[in-house]
Amino acid sequence: MQIQKHSVAAFLILALGAALIGIAPIFVRLSELSPSWVLFYRMFLALPFLLVLNFYLDSKNPFRLKERKTYLIAAIAGLAFCIDMTGWHWSLEFTSISNATIMVNTAPIYVALFGFFVLREAITVKLILAMLITYLGVFGLIVGSPDQTPSSVFGDAISLIAAFFYAAYLILISRLGHESPTKVILYTTFFCGLFSLPAAFAESSVYMPTAINGWLCLIALAVLCQVGGQYFITIGMPKVKASFAAIGLLMQPITATILGALIMMEWLTIFQSMFGVLALTGIYLARLELTNGSKN
Repeated sequence: MQIQKHSVAAFLILALGAALIGIAPIFVRLSELSPSWVLFYRMFLALPFLLVLNFYLDSKNPFRLKERKTYLIAAIAGLAFCIDMTGWHWSLEFTSISNATIMVNTAPIYVALFGFFVLREAITVKLILAMLITYLGVFGLIVGSPDQTPSSVFGDAISLIAAFFYAAYLILISRLGHESPTKVILYTTFFCGLFSLPAAFAESSVYMPTAINGWLCLIALAVLCQVGGQYFITIGMPKVKASFAAIGLLMQPITATILGALIMMEWLTIFQSMFGVLALTGIYLARLELTNGSKN
């Protein structure tokens, strides 16, 4: 009974973390800054909190990683995460929050394809089925939009490309399982913020919010999404079964879709809702199969 209670608590923590990250597109939309400047502040403002968190968890060596090569891997992962987040932020300028968030979460499909084409790993029938279901759902979301325009399709395409770099980030992070997760988050956050600066300066000369509400929006994005969301997922994920972890992570696109409707008035049609559920089902199956495969 005690073990079951711990599992339920871990699942709720994981789901909370995913839900917090699901709030991110709302803050991105509400910010007056360009997409890359929003990304920079999301990372930059999160760093003090991550520094304190790491010092609290490991006061003797709060910032030291076990291997030197980990710093390089973290830097490359930070670059991949930067490209992913920049693309996703830009996609929100063109397409709906639900489309952008669901499509960027197709990253597990790219992870599976990487394993097949690069690592020569066997691809299962279940993974193939998950891919077909996912992209059938994605296709329905694109063609079923009542406000479909060339720019919205462009936004959808950007989010799918961003998913590729999100997959690269996940693959690189998976190689750092021997390191402290909070230290990995700290360094990938630092490098992501650093790499976002060139694009930010190229996008706009307006690099600071002009009102207090703008700062509050960015601080909330950093604390709730970058620190809170990632930390809760990190501590909850290892303590739940793969099936529950895959379900818990779906709280990100679900939360984003609900808030997009309630706050931004981006209501889904019945047709879109059906294909959105289909895409999420495919993503769930892909995550579940990848997790089970990594344990075998």
